[in-house]
Amino acid sequence: MTTLRIGNASGFYGDRFDAMREMLTGGELDVLTGDYLAELTMLILGRDRLKDPAAGYARTFLRQLEDCLGLAHERGVRIVTNAGGLDPAGLADAVRALAARLGIPVRVAHVEGDDLTAEHPGSLAAHAYLGGFGIAECLRAGADIVVTGRVTDAALVTGPAAAHFGWTPAQYDRLAGAVVAGHVLECGTQATGGNYAFFQDGDVRRPGFPLAELHEDGGCVITKHPGTGGFVDVGTVTAQLLYETAGARYAGPDVTARLDTVRLSRDGTDRVRIEGVRGEAPPPTLKVGLNRLGGFRNEVVFVLTGLDVEAKAALVRDQMEPALGKIADVRWELARTDRSDAPSEETASALLRLVVRDPDQGVVGRALSGAAVELALASYPGFHVLAPPGKGSPYGVFEAVYVPREAVGHVAVLHDGRRIPVPPAHDTAVLDDAPEPPLPEPPAPGPTRRAPLGLVAGARSGDKGGNANVGVWARTDDAWRWLAHELTADRFRELIPESRQLTVVRHVLPNLRALNFVVEGILGAGVADRHRFDPQAKALGEWLRSRHLEIPEALL
Repeated sequence: MTTLRIGNASGFYGDRFDAMREMLTGGELDVLTGDYLAELTMLILGRDRLKDPAAGYARTFLRQLEDCLGLAHERGVRIVTNAGGLDPAGLADAVRALAARLGIPVRVAHVEGDDLTAEHPGSLAAHAYLGGFGIAECLRAGADIVVTGRVTDAALVTGPAAAHFGWTPAQYDRLAGAVVAGHVLECGTQATGGNYAFFQDGDVRRPGFPLAELHEDGGCVITKHPGTGGFVDVGTVTAQLLYETAGARYAGPDVTARLDTVRLSRDGTDRVRIEGVRGEAPPPTLKVGLNRLGGFRNEVVFVLTGLDVEAKAALVRDQMEPALGKIADVRWELARTDRSDAPSEETASALLRLVVRDPDQGVVGRALSGAAVELALASYPGFHVLAPPGKGSPYGVFEAVYVPREAVGHVAVLHDGRRIPVPPAHDTAVLDDAPEPPLPEPPAPGPTRRAPLGLVAGARSGDKGGNANVGVWARTDDAWRWLAHELTADRFRELIPESRQLTVVRHVLPNLRALNFVVEGILGAGVADRHRFDPQAKALGEWLRSRHLEIPEALL
């Protein structure tokens, strides 16, 4: 059968608004996907629904569709999106109403069954990660638009691929290839030069969105529309493959994809071929993301300028102590951003950050605000804060749990109202770590020079609940031989002091010349907990690349 061209027009709720039009007008396309959901998004939508029971889906999608529904209909492009969030049926109805108002005949279907909030008392939103076969049922029945709630990001690609090529749930290698393609596409422009370690290799001022040319055997080519910005090369695809993953086995509801079998090669300008992906039976359980309100949070950042920074920090901490005694969680962090003999006041200043959390909003609100503001004329010389603390805002806690597949009622609701149950996977396999592959031969001894790791390696980092992952890859075989032996889990802990008391697991992916590190617990209770300065660990990889170590001169 023919190649299936699947594009992406959204990597998160808030992505570039005109991307949908750009993808529909920029070149040939069969299916356009939009990923609007993340762990934090589900919490945000849950809070929206507390204020308005009719809320719960990504309203941006409707506004984009108002501008582009006619284009999609004229070009015969089907749209698949998880913008349904907590209410896919509600969004499907809203799309039908929009189409009727615009006079455009489209068939709208949706997928449901992921909502397990009622089974998890105390949660604001509890949703299972569904696979792509509900989407496939909708498309096979003729849907032009398919709206889902919480499915895996890659399901937006596996569903259309299974429908188009007629794949069955047991065709694991083909499904795994689609999962890998979906994982590359899901974050939009991160596959085309956005957030890329070697961003200076091309013009990334306005990167175009990616698309995959998917083949019947599960292989694909990652590319973008002609004339759009950014670039696609083996490095940009490698970076995205490592993003928010862990070991060789990448488990999902449809299939477990073996990332250690992925082979990448250049297929022309802005074209990278992915082939060789192997798949295995999926695990017997489904992941459920639980979001709940953890309490209330507040913060104040004191600016310490010039001399005696440590003494100034000690003074204000002592002065604030009486107001903090009843607060459940108090954290101080001093960021020495100041320089000696600085040419500007800003570069002469350090930042002392106070973060407080408590179940009682009043304790972290007015009590903290009053104590901080009252020091304005009574503390260290040069006292000021970046902004006065507010009344305290709610923060969220994310937790992943796992339930038997049979506990989740995956249903495709077709455009004509028929409800088609999607059976759970017939064969499953308990997820075990893949055997550790052999390392390459180490490089011959030679002179070294102390230099930043980023001169010879790229990195991309991200969050999964309270854990962070940092994928690191080498650009050449020689650099890989050095990296595989040098950057151990112990060396990682040495370079990233925050991780020294935490569990750090290293995974080796030789086909990608990559190492993937999982740092357990570094993000507390997840992104909404805002546990650290960089709550989603987006820049953790860049920090690692900036650290210095002894690197062979032959690589520099």
